[in-house]
Amino acid sequence: MGYQQGLSGLAGAANHLDVIGNNIANANTVGFKQGRANFADMYANSVATSTNTQIGIGTRLASVQQQFGQGTINTTKSSLDIAINGNGFFQMSNNGVTTYSRDGVFHRDKSGAIVDSQNRNLMGYAAGPGGAINTAATVPLQAPTNNIAPQATTKITGQFNLNSQDKVPAKTPFNPGDNTTYNYNSSIQVYDTLGGSQQVSMYFSKNAAGTWQAYAGVQGQTPTNLGTVTFDTSGRITSTTSAATGQPTPSLGQFAFSIPNASGGANPQNLTLDLGGTTQFGGKSGVTNLAQDGFASGTLTTFSIGTDGKLTGNYSNGQSAVLGLIALANFNNPNGLENIGGNQYVETAASGVPQISAPGSTNHGTLQGSALENSNVDLTTELVNLIKAQRDYQANAQTIKTQQTVDQTLLNMR
Repeated sequence: MGYQQGLSGLAGAANHLDVIGNNIANANTVGFKQGRANFADMYANSVATSTNTQIGIGTRLASVQQQFGQGTINTTKSSLDIAINGNGFFQMSNNGVTTYSRDGVFHRDKSGAIVDSQNRNLMGYAAGPGGAINTAATVPLQAPTNNIAPQATTKITGQFNLNSQDKVPAKTPFNPGDNTTYNYNSSIQVYDTLGGSQQVSMYFSKNAAGTWQAYAGVQGQTPTNLGTVTFDTSGRITSTTSAATGQPTPSLGQFAFSIPNASGGANPQNLTLDLGGTTQFGGKSGVTNLAQDGFASGTLTTFSIGTDGKLTGNYSNGQSAVLGLIALANFNNPNGLENIGGNQYVETAASGVPQISAPGSTNHGTLQGSALENSNVDLTTELVNLIKAQRDYQANAQTIKTQQTVDQTLLNMR
């Protein structure tokens, strides 16, 4: 026994304590991956020394290995908190420097870019028209602050039940201001190209058994006589005839008409009323389904993150739009990544090049919005390791004291 073994043991135990202390210190760090100290023995090399009589000269720190096991996931109230469930890292970019992280705390900066606490950009795939994702290359993800443009209504879909037991109104002609001249009416809000809105009212007046007259229009305008709707004895539409042409409508149940532009434009707004699915059964007249395909302008209110990484913006007008897709990076050897602090890693030759793909693809985990991944440090285990490392330190210190005693004994032999 010599001082070398004891000193190397003290250094190793001190290193072990440092690693354990760092783990404990980061027990509440989002996305932190605990480290593990790996040690290797040491031997003095000598050609003349027999292999079966070699005595080790101590230990050394071989590596500090990150343990990339999954941390528990906690839900939060922030829509831009994102947890990775499974393999992968967020790809971050700042001034041309690319890093990788499991820390999913993000927010929008003043330009609408999605960034972390150090203003690194979250990278992903951009969304094109209609939410189509362009996977050619990753770009900094943006959540635009501008309003979503309005969409003009082109079609009203109305499914009604018209009471087969209703009588033909005794009073004629049809007058929207006199409810004794029709049997049923309903209305819906529609939008023009500028987002201006107005109510379209639909009226139904029974002509004869199984035959109804349909009208539609806006306030201040005489409703357009759309035509007749004919039902069979089972209460289903069999034919629709246009009042303008006296001919069957091109599509069963669909009537074309126009209304003045809500925003004062010179051109009228052309609409289609689709009554397909309307029935004539005995029972109170009413709406089964009534919808239209337009909407007003809207402001961005909240976000949602899908497990597939799609970033969806939700707007004040009830619409939603895909704004992009968060990409994940994975590595053949995550332990080869270099930890540069700030919850960030950079690739090295040992880690291999990143494999960038959408969440949920091969070897890539999924995402959970409004959630964060906790540190994977187990405090109970680390406290036990702390006691063991402390005992290791004490034991190695004792070997040095013992060597000192041996040396003193030799000195006393003179």
